[in-house]
Formats: sequence, structure tokens, C-alpha cells
Amino acid sequence: MPGGRRGHRAGLRPVPLLLALILLAASMIVALLAGAVGMPVSAVVRELADQLPFVTVDSGLAPVEQGLLLELRLPRVLLAAVVGGLLAVAGAGYQGVFRNPLADPFLLGAAAGAGLGATVVIALFGGESDAVTVPLAAFAGAVAGVGLAYTLGTMAGRAGGIAPLVLAGVAVSSFLSAVQTFVQQLNVEELRRIYGWILGDVGGGWDKLLLIAPYAAVSTVLLLLHGRLLDVLAVGDDEATSLGVSARRVRFTVLLAASLATAAAVAVSGLIGFVGIVVPHIVRRLAGGSYRSVLPLSLICGGVFLVLGDLVARTVMSPAELPIGVVTAFVGAPFFIMVLRLTRRAET
Repeated sequence: MPGGRRGHRAGLRPVPLLLALILLAASMIVALLAGAVGMPVSAVVRELADQLPFVTVDSGLAPVEQGLLLELRLPRVLLAAVVGGLLAVAGAGYQGVFRNPLADPFLLGAAAGAGLGATVVIALFGGESDAVTVPLAAFAGAVAGVGLAYTLGTMAGRAGGIAPLVLAGVAVSSFLSAVQTFVQQLNVEELRRIYGWILGDVGGGWDKLLLIAPYAAVSTVLLLLHGRLLDVLAVGDDEATSLGVSARRVRFTVLLAASLATAAAVAVSGLIGFVGIVVPHIVRRLAGGSYRSVLPLSLICGGVFLVLGDLVARTVMSPAELPIGVVTAFVGAPFFIMVLRLTRRAET
């Protein structure tokens, strides 16, 4: 009985979850209202309610304002929330597998693979590449990069080993980045578009959301279902085995799901860094270290983080727009240094 009570306390508590959901809803409403064209809060709420099944409400917005809200702002805010959530929950999954708060979603070559895939398509097709072909190429590149790193890592070390996977990820990332640089130098005229993709963007309408929806759903469900097993894995492989948990199987499944989430995110948004480090670390500090809490809260708070980051990106230099990757780097780089110092202090 005492053990059961401890397990309950270690799990997800409803109050932090409710607060995170309220924060996400509030940040999304603020992001919908902000922009060059101002809209009343009541009118925006009525227009959103009018989109619900069996609900008819006159918002009072002009057709142009309705188009701006429903075709530009709403899909952008939703995409930012989904991408931020995917990167954050993937980062939490990687940190659980590698037992390291500095692990991030791009550790096994997803970023380098996605960058190479997008670069090759933009270089080959130029202006003919569209909002579908570039994300598909980036997704394929990310999956291929992670697959190559995992294959090399398992071949180089004992099955389920962590260090060989990390080294393989570094090697694959370096190689794919070098190939990407070579392709860029052969296609200088497309450099601006390539760098625009690399620096991150969550615009693009409903097509991108529909493109990644199935991958986001599958990867998120898999990760959330493995929260308890990651808690078991945290005590060590030998202890986990004695409890009947296959550390190798858990590690493979979580890496697969986290890599799928990362590939889906970078496919439609480019390389937005630091979300997968900053958000899980904050969640862990505020809500405890159990992955039954860290994973779902990272998913929600990652959405909050990127929605607000995109809000800053499109308003701080209005009417110009700052790449969202620049905003997350401004926040994430100092935070990464702080996490690194805290980690080193804990080890000494």
C-alpha cells in the first residue's frame, strides 16, 4: 500500500496539467489577437465558436478579417503549438533514454538529415518546390539520418548501449551537414531560401498541419504511454531488468517515437532549436522528475513556448518578421549554459 501511494504521488497530478492547459489556451488567444490588424476579443471568440459543429454565431468580423483569422493566424498558431509540443516531448523522451538533461531532439541526426533533404529539393527544383515537397523531403531526411545513426550505433556497441548511439549521432550529423554545405555551394542562387527554411518558420496554412497530423498523433501517444517505463529505466538497466522491463525495447521504442515526432516537427517548421532542452528542464524543475508528469506537461508547455516565441518573432520588428529560430536561440542559448552549469555542479 505505501508503495502504491508513492507511485500515485510520482505520477501526473491534475493541478499542474490544468494550469498548463489554461496557459496554452491563453497564449493561443493572445497570439490570435496580436498583429497588424487588431480584432476585438469578443469577435474572435464568436468567430471561433461559429466554426464548431451545430453552432451558428455572428461574429461581426468583415470577410477580410475572417480570412485573416481563419486562414492565416489560426493555422499558424496551431502549427506553432503542435511543433513546440512535439519538440519538447521528443526532448523529454531523449533525456529519459540517455539519462541526461542536455540531450535534445536533434541528437541522433534528425536536424542534419532534415536540412539535407530540404536543401536538396530546394536546390533541384528551385521555385517549383512547394509547401508539400520541401516538408516531405525534410521528413524523409530526418528519418534517414536517425535510422543511419541508430544502425551505426547498435553495430558499434553492445545492443542497447547509449554511448555508441551518441557517437554515431555526432558522426552522422557531421557527415550530413558537410554534404548539405556542399550542395549549398553548388546552388548559391537558392541560399536565401535554404537559410530561410533552416532558421525556422511556422507559417504555411492548414496543409502543413494535415501533413504531420498522423505522425504527431502516433509519436505522441507512444511517448506518453512510456512515461512509467522511463521512470523504471531511470534506476538503471540492471534494476529495470530485475523488474521485468526490457531496457533495450523501451529505449528503442522511445527513440523511435521521439525521432518520429522530431522529424514531423522539423519537416514543417525548419530547425527550431532549444525547445527540446528548455521546456523539459523547466517542467522537471516545477513538477518533479517523474516522466509520467514530464512528458505530458512538456507536450503542453512546449506549445506555449513556441506560440509565444512566434508571437515575438512576428511582432517585435513589425512589419518585418524575425525567424522564429532566432527568437528561440536568444532564449535557449543562455538557458542551455545555465543547465550545463547546474548539471556540472550536481555531478561534483
